[in-house]
Amino acid sequence: MRKKGIQVITRNILQLSKVKITIAVSFTTITGYVLARGEFDAGFLWVTLGIFLLACGASVLNHIQEYRTDAVMNRTKNRPIPSGKISREGAFIIFLVEFLAGVAILYYKVNIGALLLGLLAWVWYNFVYTYLKRVTSHAVIPGSLIGAIPPLVGWVAAGASISDPRAWAMALFFFVWQVPHFYLLVMKYGEQYKKAGIPSLTESYSEQTIRLMIFLWIVTTTLSALLLFYFGLLRSLSGLVVVLAASLWLVVVFFIPLIRKKKEFLPFSYFMRINYYVLFIIVILNIDHLLYEYFV
Repeated sequence: MRKKGIQVITRNILQLSKVKITIAVSFTTITGYVLARGEFDAGFLWVTLGIFLLACGASVLNHIQEYRTDAVMNRTKNRPIPSGKISREGAFIIFLVEFLAGVAILYYKVNIGALLLGLLAWVWYNFVYTYLKRVTSHAVIPGSLIGAIPPLVGWVAAGASISDPRAWAMALFFFVWQVPHFYLLVMKYGEQYKKAGIPSLTESYSEQTIRLMIFLWIVTTTLSALLLFYFGLLRSLSGLVVVLAASLWLVVVFFIPLIRKKKEFLPFSYFMRINYYVLFIIVILNIDHLLYEYFV
């Protein structure tokens, strides 16, 4: 019974911390570090752990902030707080532990620049984006800035300057791709958002218009990926060819439902495809950079 109780508590903490998302955040932090440093060393472990814990804490706080709307939507009603598996007070303690641990690691083991950027991401997520999405269906655009910050944290943690144009080219890619990513979620869960009183694009625009918006953001995403080569973050021609091929594939995949208006559109399947694309770009960036440093 005791073992089962520990498992339940652990499961609740992991769910509150949105570990699938925070692990992805950690990967983008590692990418920023490798692109600035040109290698893996012990330093990337501390900044990755610090950002991971900070992101976990922010996720827990978000659960506390949105427990009322979570209770209304089918997608979220079984989360720990609205389902009664954990109290808001208990969740707040988890938030404090994770948040303060992340702050301490970034301050003592990394540098003040990384800490300030991490805190900026936290403030933007929990107090700017969380507020805006209750006000406007376009909150996803400023909200996507959150995803651009963790790779900058990795960049600064490696000792590089945040004023470097390469850093902003990297941040641009991690910003842009999130917009169509979230639009696809809105298409899938638009009715649930409406029920919870959260403004949704599906209330203001037709499905075909949203498909077009998503496609335009997909094109912008692929162009921002190609900018990585222009700014020297993708360093080999072979890496460029691979990224170009993947980008053409993504554009074609999203163009097909745009011209086939009557074909059933399954948002989640396209949601996964853009996720796979971004994961692929992250892997290529890291491999390309490390191999270039080793062989050249």
